[in-house]
Amino acid sequence: MQLNRQVKTTFLSVSDVRHLIEREGLYNCLAGMAQAIESDFLHWKEFRKSPRMASHTKDGVIELMPISNARQFAFKYVNGHPYNHRFGLPTVMAFGVLADVATGAPHFISELTLTTALRTAATSAVAARALARSGSKIMAVIGNGAQSEFQVAAFAHLLGIQEFRLYDISMDATRKLVDNMRHMGLDAKPCANVASAVKGADIVTTLTADKNRATVITPTMIEPGMHLNTVGGDCPGKTEVHPDVLRRARVFVEYEPQTRMEGEIQQMPAHFEVTELWQVLARQAPGRSNNEEVTLFDSVGFALEDFSALRYWKTLAGHWHVGQRLDLVPQLEDPRNLFACLRMGQECEV
Repeated sequence: MQLNRQVKTTFLSVSDVRHLIEREGLYNCLAGMAQAIESDFLHWKEFRKSPRMASHTKDGVIELMPISNARQFAFKYVNGHPYNHRFGLPTVMAFGVLADVATGAPHFISELTLTTALRTAATSAVAARALARSGSKIMAVIGNGAQSEFQVAAFAHLLGIQEFRLYDISMDATRKLVDNMRHMGLDAKPCANVASAVKGADIVTTLTADKNRATVITPTMIEPGMHLNTVGGDCPGKTEVHPDVLRRARVFVEYEPQTRMEGEIQQMPAHFEVTELWQVLARQAPGRSNNEEVTLFDSVGFALEDFSALRYWKTLAGHWHVGQRLDLVPQLEDPRNLFACLRMGQECEV
């Protein structure tokens, strides 16, 4: 009997992803990931979607994020623990799988800790290109933690933002961001408080990590024409903006059933009107109507973006011949005889 078709699983480690970014360049990776995300949003109706499954504790959250189309299934394992720095661990850690729908064979596994930061920034840029005022040049970055450099890089390269105003309750975090921006050739303006960072900004991005209901952005800070990119509020009981800010803005979301539970709009009644981003990208709903309108992208992170990121890395890994072969699935002479793996002298790779 001939061996059946083998399952070949490619694994991308953190080092492999860094290698791909070095080969392609950070800005090119952000642009490529943004293109993949926008393309998949344009095929929104082809995906089977559901809110993520979450296990919440007082210390943080662990989540599984599944999605599929007719050809591929993907999921991400990800956590969010704001105080992990006390243990020398990142706030967010993640990995993901891309599998064949027809057979269930897992063909691709990748780290998604670095990748989540990249795809979140790329998604923010996709939304801002559709919703922010044309010619926006000034961006406030509130919360200067692990995600901030990626947002800055994406908005500088993909939207042409020229001035970045920074604020964090931790001066060390801001100093870290300033230093990393200097290495990217970008200038930064640290600010004394949120209000001074936001004043006069075209785009305001919030990236705070504390798992509580906060009002980082208040109604008095809002100016006509602003675009708000709220990223930090991404689980039940965690918000960043005052409800009256939402009432003043036109609000856009990724996947409404998930955002109702986790985003800024968890503060609002069930009938509060929102528009899903894919509708704007597909020109099935209007985005910004004029230069005076306030827009808000209530970003919580959705599995489709991870699907896009995994798909992008898989293509790039094949192009550059990067990645490691994993023997994740036993290779059997008779696929119905799994026990043969345990018998001496039988052909089996485990």
